[in-house]
Order: sequence, then structure tokens, then C-alpha cells
Amino acid sequence: MSDARREIVRAVAVQTLGSARFSQAVTRTAIALVFLAFAVRSVMGWPGEIGALITLAGLAALSLAVKRSDLEWRGLLPLSLLVFLGWSAVSVFWSDYRGASVQGITYQLLVTFLAVYVSLTRDLIQVIRAFGDVLRVILLASLSIEVLSGILLNVPIRFLSVAGNIAEGGPIQGLLGSRNALGLTALIALITFIVERRSRSIPNPVSGASIAVALITIYFTRSPVTFGVLVVVVAAAITLAVLRRREPVTRRALQFVLTGSVLLTLVIVFIARMQVIAALNAGSEFELRYFLWRRILGITPLNTIEGFGWIGFWRHPIEPYFGLDAFSTTHETALNGYIDVLLQLGIVGLCSFVAFVGLTLVRAWLLASNKRSVDVLWLALMIIALLLTALAESSILVESGWFTLVICSVKAAQGLSWRLRLPDQ
Repeated sequence: MSDARREIVRAVAVQTLGSARFSQAVTRTAIALVFLAFAVRSVMGWPGEIGALITLAGLAALSLAVKRSDLEWRGLLPLSLLVFLGWSAVSVFWSDYRGASVQGITYQLLVTFLAVYVSLTRDLIQVIRAFGDVLRVILLASLSIEVLSGILLNVPIRFLSVAGNIAEGGPIQGLLGSRNALGLTALIALITFIVERRSRSIPNPVSGASIAVALITIYFTRSPVTFGVLVVVVAAAITLAVLRRREPVTRRALQFVLTGSVLLTLVIVFIARMQVIAALNAGSEFELRYFLWRRILGITPLNTIEGFGWIGFWRHPIEPYFGLDAFSTTHETALNGYIDVLLQLGIVGLCSFVAFVGLTLVRAWLLASNKRSVDVLWLALMIIALLLTALAESSILVESGWFTLVICSVKAAQGLSWRLRLPDQ
């Protein structure tokens, strides 16, 4: 190839990698890949999914290299996120399953990098639009495959874990592998669609139909976890709507009252937890979780401070995970994000994780209550949905949950990070 032709190819590559359309394509592909990770693994296996992630991360890295002079790098990542990721990474040194830990950490870092890329190259409203575009397709595809399995064919699609129960009113799993995973995805979609509608970023008929699809999906999942989280998210949205209409002095006083009310509510819910579970018809699910959590807490004293080492999804031939299955059920997680962190990363890891998500929540809430733009509501409501779901699922630690959490953390930090107020060097 001549020098002139080589320069032309280089110029075209740089122009393509640095374009907004390329960033948009990578963003949408990343969202689709992390939310459809279960379906991708069901079709292509772990090698296929990892290969897709590595390829996409490579393209994202090239794009960042081209865009590096146009991006704001100062205060890029929240320190709390770096501390948690750092502790996860160093846990490989005391892990008894070092190979699995390296794989789990690599997988987590790949998803983290894609989330950081999306946060850096797209504005918040562009991120919301990308989530909306992808989740519309995922929910419609999930409902379609449920109709195909449960009504047209009347047989389960086992390799996708679709039971075909839509004709009986659910529960449905769609392309997400379980009703709780589909429920969380539909809830994330619902928040996204409502913010899209409020920001007038898409036509009203499209947003109205999207909201209806999300609500229908949530209903058919029959997920008590999602139902409970939805109630709290609605309450949080109403509270934010009230706060945003108040004067700054009044708003500050209301924030203190709200904090006390939330703490009091948590105490009451804990005291009356069995009645709450019965009201949500979640008794059998809770019993399964409670039995598993007790077994996990029974072995955590063996590695209280540092944990057993990060692994992400459990590997059942590996100790201690093969001994934690309850009622002949094979678990991939602890069914609780906080207990999962305690098991894998110990007290230190749990404290760093709580600090990370706590700071993210506070930043997102302050942005949502103080700024007039509608898009910041997405950050606060998304964090609340993820943190509450983490009480009954570990999805916040892997794939779509972790991806969304990192995006919210970076975007919230961009709005309130103290490092951005430091003078330029």
C-alpha cells in the first residue's frame, strides 16, 4: 500500500472512530450486550460473550484514543469506585480459586470500561435515549418470545429458560433468564421511558406505547421483588417532584425531614418484615433466600476481613460455593448484592461497596432535587431501583446492573465531584 493510500485509510479510520455516530453505535451495542448477556451465553456460550465484550471494548478503546483531546479526564472516575475495584482486583492474591478470580475480575473490568466509555462520550440525555431505544427492542422481543412459547407453540423454550407461562398470566422470563431479571429490566425501562416522555425527547405516541409495554412486562413477571421496588420508586419520584418545586431553604429542611422519615420507615419495615413479605406474596421466595443467607453468614467468619476472593458469578465446583446450594437449587449468586460482597470481599469490601453506592445515591439525589433538568431524575430513580433490588438479587454486581450503576456513578460524580472544583494545574 502506498503512503498516500495509507494516509487516506488512516484519515477515514480516525474520522469514523471519532464520530458521534460511532459512539452512538458502540453505546447501543454495549447496552444490548450487557442486558442480553444471558441470551448471548445461551446461544454462543461464555466464549462467545467474552469475545463480543473484548471486541467491543477494543473498538471503544480506539474511539477513546481518537477522542482523547476532546474529553474531560479530570475527576473521571469516583474514588469510591476505584477503591472498590482495587479491592476486588487485589483479592486475587488471597483467593483459593485464583484462576476463577482473574476471570471474574477481568469480566467485571470489561463491563466497567464499556460503562465508562458510554459515560465519557455521551451526554446524559443521549445515554437515556440509548437505553430507551435498546430496552424497547428487548421488552418487545421478550414478550414476543413468550407469546411464541406460551400461546402459539405451547412448549417451553428450554435453552432460553422460557417456561411459556404467559397464557396463565405468568410468571414470564423473556430473554433475561428469570422473572426477577426481566422485572428489573422492565423497571429500568419504565423509568427511562417516563424520563424520555417528560423531556420530550421522543414523540408522545412512542413514549406512551413504551410505558404500556414496560408495565405489561412488569405485570406478567409476577415478581414480588419488582413490585415492591416499583412502589418505592414511585414514592421517590413523587418526593422529588415535591422537592424540586420548593425554594432552596425549604428544600434543605425537607431533605433532613425526609432522611429521618426514611430511617424510621426502614426500622418499621424491618420490625414488620414478615407481614410485608406476606403482603407481597413472597413467602416461599424469601424462605429460600433466608436459608441461603444464613448458610453464607455461617461461613463468612472464616474470612471475615478480606472475604474468599472476587469471583462474580459463582462456580459450583469451587469451595465454598458448591456447599451453599439450598433445597436442591443451584445458585449463581447469593440473591443479595450486599451479602455477596461480604462473602467474596469481606468486611472491607462491603464497607467500600456501601460507601460507593451511598455516595452515588447522595450525589444523584442532590442533583435530581436541585437541578431543573428532567434527565437527572433518571440517575436518582435508577440508583434507588438498583439498591433496593440488591436486597433480593445480586444483579447490581454483574452485567446490566453493574453497567448501569457505573454509568450513574460517573454521571453523578461529573455533576458534584469535589475534584472538578480544583484549580487547573
